[in-house]
Amino acid sequence: MTTWRKSSRSANSGQENCVELARLSDLVGVRDSKAPEAGHLSLSAESFAELVARVKRDEQIA
Repeated sequence: MTTWRKSSRSANSGQENCVELARLSDLVGVRDSKAPEAGHLSLSAESFAELVARVKRDEQIA
């Protein structure tokens, strides 16, 4: 069974724009917490780390 986790920063802050993460064997799953039935993205650990780094730098992601 896959366990999805929401950021502790968004869990109690009243934020509506949240994502959830899950470890999917050797991948990282990313999905919208408001629409989990819509599916998820599967990223390699390296791709996920690069995504997080770019978000922290506030870069545009094409």
